[in-house]
Amino acid sequence: MEQTLTLRQRWESFQVANPKVRIRDAAKSLDSTEAELIATTVGAGTVRLNRQFTELLKEVESLGHVMALTRNDHCVHERQGVYTNISFQGMMGLAVGPDIDLRLFMSQWKSGFAVDENGRKSLQFFGANGTAVHKIYLTESSDVAAYERLVKKYEAEEQNAALLIEAAKVPATERPDAELNAEGFQQEWLELKDTHAFHGLLRKYEMSRIQGLRFAPGGYADQITVPSVKKILEQVSADGVEIMVFTASAGCIQIHTGLIRKLLQTGPWFNVLDPEFNMHLREDGIATAWLVKKPTEDGLVTSIEVFDDAGNIIVQFFGKRKPGNPELETWRKITNTLADCVKC
Repeated sequence: MEQTLTLRQRWESFQVANPKVRIRDAAKSLDSTEAELIATTVGAGTVRLNRQFTELLKEVESLGHVMALTRNDHCVHERQGVYTNISFQGMMGLAVGPDIDLRLFMSQWKSGFAVDENGRKSLQFFGANGTAVHKIYLTESSDVAAYERLVKKYEAEEQNAALLIEAAKVPATERPDAELNAEGFQQEWLELKDTHAFHGLLRKYEMSRIQGLRFAPGGYADQITVPSVKKILEQVSADGVEIMVFTASAGCIQIHTGLIRKLLQTGPWFNVLDPEFNMHLREDGIATAWLVKKPTEDGLVTSIEVFDDAGNIIVQFFGKRKPGNPELETWRKITNTLADCVKC
């Protein structure tokens, strides 16, 4: 208990001295985790939730209009709307609506809290290492009474149970390039029928995603400059081209489909600041960016994939499309024209 109180005091002092620092960054400064910092406020605006997360998520639609937030170290994805069409098969879940579009990996969800921070109410969920996997914030249009009912229904019996935090997993070591079957991988890339099969292809040939891009068939994956990513998004905004923006945590992929309009640079952050969609991309966290093309039954699908220095995907951009429809020709033209190739 003494250690928890000490962390709470340190967290309170840090907030006073650094009111604008996000909790994810504060946790690193305090040598702690987001989940542990949130846990120090249980009983003082925060309620510990039980682990019936799938059942809770099925009822989130009752809250009405909310803001969904999924992020990693270098990209924050915020999408407003209503959670609809939520379904689960085992530990895999989907929320497929016109606004909130999620892929849920529930084996990664280990703790949850209802947080009231100066009147801003939210549901926040964390992984085994204490890092946030997904957050749901009420907006001015949300049903507060439904929120209170949901919190009461899923309140944990033991509010002060120990929060077990595991060390972050060490990234897998890449196999040496000389051991990889590049020819077989390239042939199967050219035979792809669906972009979703790409992950399985990497797994079959035991490649990291970066290795897969490096070993792509000629013309199917080219490293591009980081500034060209912003140029592409600026052109997309100017031309009114609808795109898809994918950002993932360990437990959730969040997708925005539609226009991006208001773009703003703030220090190292490149931002989309639209009424229903915000993205905050930290450019100095980008190590590489790639223009990637994958065959499908509907023709080539073109994406911009952005990575950090550990080879983790920060964010992906696609032209708006659905299975059965080819990708937008305007998206393909913009990406091919403005993607400045690093080694071409």
